[in-house]
Amino acid sequence: MRSHYCGEVTEQFLGQNVTLAGWVHKRRDLGGLIFVDMRDRTGLVQVVFDPEHAASLEAATQLRQEFCIQLKGEVRARPEGQVNERMATGKVEVVATELTILNKAAALPIDFNSQVSEEQRLRFRYLDLRRPEMNKKIVFRAKVASAVRRFFDAQGFLDIETPMLTRATPEGARDYLVPSRTHDGKFFALPQSPQLFKQLLMMSGFDKYYQIVKCFRDEDLRADRQPEFTQIDIETTFMSAQEVRNTTEQLIRELFQEMLEVDLGAFPVMSYADAMRLYGSDKPDLRNPMQLVDIADVVIDIEFKVFAGPANDPKGRVAALRIPGGARLTRKQIDEYTDYVKVYGAKGLAWLKVNDKDAGMDGLQSPVLKFLPEDVVTEILNRTGAETGDILLFGADTFTVVSEALGALRLKAGDDFDLVEDSWKPLWVVDFPMFEEYEGGFAAIHHPFTAPVGVTPEELKANPTAAISDAYDMVLNGCEVGGGSVRIHNAEMQAAVFDILGINEEEAKEKFGFLLEALKYGTPPHAGLAFGLDRLVMLMVGANSIRDVIAFPKTTTAACVLTDAPGYANPEALKELNISVNND
Repeated sequence: MRSHYCGEVTEQFLGQNVTLAGWVHKRRDLGGLIFVDMRDRTGLVQVVFDPEHAASLEAATQLRQEFCIQLKGEVRARPEGQVNERMATGKVEVVATELTILNKAAALPIDFNSQVSEEQRLRFRYLDLRRPEMNKKIVFRAKVASAVRRFFDAQGFLDIETPMLTRATPEGARDYLVPSRTHDGKFFALPQSPQLFKQLLMMSGFDKYYQIVKCFRDEDLRADRQPEFTQIDIETTFMSAQEVRNTTEQLIRELFQEMLEVDLGAFPVMSYADAMRLYGSDKPDLRNPMQLVDIADVVIDIEFKVFAGPANDPKGRVAALRIPGGARLTRKQIDEYTDYVKVYGAKGLAWLKVNDKDAGMDGLQSPVLKFLPEDVVTEILNRTGAETGDILLFGADTFTVVSEALGALRLKAGDDFDLVEDSWKPLWVVDFPMFEEYEGGFAAIHHPFTAPVGVTPEELKANPTAAISDAYDMVLNGCEVGGGSVRIHNAEMQAAVFDILGINEEEAKEKFGFLLEALKYGTPPHAGLAFGLDRLVMLMVGANSIRDVIAFPKTTTAACVLTDAPGYANPEALKELNISVNND
């Protein structure tokens, strides 16, 4: 039905006849002439209907926005002064000789020339996706996926599918359950990740696996989280953590070079401890130059208990954040910052303005200044590098509260003061703790199949809080785009981890018996990593939400307003499954 795509019609086709098919993007009736911007997924081209071709001109009077049309015409250069340099086809136009209206469009339910709510965009997603800006994002995503496959195929990886109907696995979120008709009262779970199956593939001798795969998690949603999302999933045998990182870093570097013509360079490596100490986050945004500075040792002996208390607590932290030029903050703005950190558990926010550093204590302004000895203040100024015009914001509480509160404030202040560099800043974060302690037990920082570094099962059980995992996260501009680890490959270590996590032998056998059984039969060392494809593409195209790079996403309430899903099940289907619904 067509000889060319609209976006392909450039100067090389001057004088040639083309057949195009697509949609009316815009129509302009100038009386004797009608101009139509015609669109398909490759872009726009200007079409002219003139009196020389009376039949097509007459037919063009019927055209309205989003009519689906086919036309034939001759490519000619645009008249002098009418070239549009912003369009790939902006130097030519097509003079229509024939026009066929394939399908008319009713009055559009949304007007994309004005502000449209996201719910409306999702309700009429098929129209939203026709917009050039949305079209480009989905096409870009497809090209990223294609490049990923080419990379791994060239590296000798095998694309192997894993089941969608499986058992629940402990990935930290609720499972989506699927009732079984043939096994009364039993349920499948949709996979939160292919974690166990890809490990089993390594045990089966397929030493390099990859898959672009759907995953499902029933959790609270936000801009970068969906109930169903896509992973670039990777697992390898006989490769160290460093080798896995080298391979996946090469993938990302080649992707950025091919898709964006950006050279990311070698990725720096940072320990989890340093990331939390300097940035208050395990996914630091290195485009922001500000860092947290610990001052507990400076204030440990002062009488001001707000600082001295946490400084003397082994689980406490006292830190300062210097905002260059921040002395211009008003008291109202400081109060707003105080309210902001309270969301993260902070009780308040002490501050100190450096109005004139050369004036000593007289050049400083702070409600807590009277509680701080001059030598302590001098050391704080020196350690933080504070200069005239800066402000210091202090956090004093548990290590977790101070890190999260000042880490979040660092990001907010970086945006408020326009300190964030317009660049790409990747890094690896490594040396995570194996476990996090909570009241009554331990939880795995990554997942319970992650191997510890350099300890025996007995040593791990004797001191779990000191254990470091052989895990690694790839971070880009403050977003975790991928994470992985070396896996446990012997039954004794896996049993020790389950024991620390409070998973007894009976529960472990019931949930993971097949994995524990497989570990008995010559399981090789293996390691892997998974990228969030949606999040990666979101960053690459500069979108604010992963919903903009997913063709048919869910809302923040995990609903599809396009299809009105989820819906009520047919009573007969529920009866066949022996399921009753309690609406109380």
